[in-house]
Amino acid sequence: MAGNHRPLGQSERARLDPFEALSGTVPPRDQRDLMERPFFSLAKARRIAPILYKSGDTEVQVYAVPEHGLATIWDADVLIWAASQLLAADDRGLPISRFFRFTPYQLLTSIGRGTGARNYHLLKGALTRLQSTVVRTTIRHGEHWRRQQFSWINEWEELVTRTGRIEGMEFVLPDWFYQGVLDRRLVLAIDPGYFRLTGGIERWLYRVARKHAGRQLNGWRFELRHLHAKSASQSRFSDFALHIRAIVRSQSLPGYVLELVPGTGSETLLVMRPSVIEIGLRPVDNLPRQKRRIGTSDAMPIGTSNAVLSVLRTHASQLNLWPSSKKYDSKDSKSESKEVVETRGAGDKSSNSSLSDGRSDGSRTRLERRS
Repeated sequence: MAGNHRPLGQSERARLDPFEALSGTVPPRDQRDLMERPFFSLAKARRIAPILYKSGDTEVQVYAVPEHGLATIWDADVLIWAASQLLAADDRGLPISRFFRFTPYQLLTSIGRGTGARNYHLLKGALTRLQSTVVRTTIRHGEHWRRQQFSWINEWEELVTRTGRIEGMEFVLPDWFYQGVLDRRLVLAIDPGYFRLTGGIERWLYRVARKHAGRQLNGWRFELRHLHAKSASQSRFSDFALHIRAIVRSQSLPGYVLELVPGTGSETLLVMRPSVIEIGLRPVDNLPRQKRRIGTSDAMPIGTSNAVLSVLRTHASQLNLWPSSKKYDSKDSKSESKEVVETRGAGDKSSNSSLSDGRSDGSRTRLERRS
């Protein structure tokens, strides 16, 4: 394809009206189901082991194509951007569609990425993983249906000139995700500072805090072991707990303050509280230093963890869209205490491109699976 679109044939784009992405900044919004359940790999290295999660009647199964690996939590920024675009357009009374037409520049700048040639290349890798990852879930299934199966992107294509310049991109979202965005009850505003978080568990933990603690005065609390199961991380529990402790020390989640407190027996609880109550803009009682509003552009810069996890092994790096970081990959309420997460298969030792980092780091940290 050189400057022209190929015939659409049986493509979904042949029967869908295109949605032209909005220019400028739109408020970032996330889909609750994706914040609540483990749909994405939290590692920057390629993961091919499936995610097999069950909590009550809720099941999530995520499978990878070995060549590409599972879609990562950084790749999910594409979906956050898409949800934000749809809702912003709907707020303005503009027609919307699952069929997106946009420029890579629009997407990359909206999620805090660079716009160099390498970033465009990594974006294509993210779209490939989003399309090749297969999801099966019972969440929001129909009245007479038990399980739905889909990929995060049904299809995508780029428009390039004869000189190789990328002039535009198109993709089609799955109906499951699209309907979950249009239902305003299933969408939450998130802090723009989220895009500056570089660790996989750190990003996942922010989404958990935003979903559960929200803007409640007393926040929310989880047992660390429950969080570990909820994350579907392949790291051992001991390494996962070290990572959580590092995040608590750094207090890097925009809009939230974290605290570790003793639980029942030998359990440790992670308490998440909003750093500012939106109603009346009244600071939460007994909060340390931060006073940041959720969902506002004045979020404080996000720091990086200064924890030293020398017990973790290192492995060959994966190319990522974010600058290299020493952060490490990483429970819901008591009503989910019986959840089960299984991982099967072995990860691929080779590296692959991810939408998480723009430079290679030969000492990237790996969190090992619990044996």
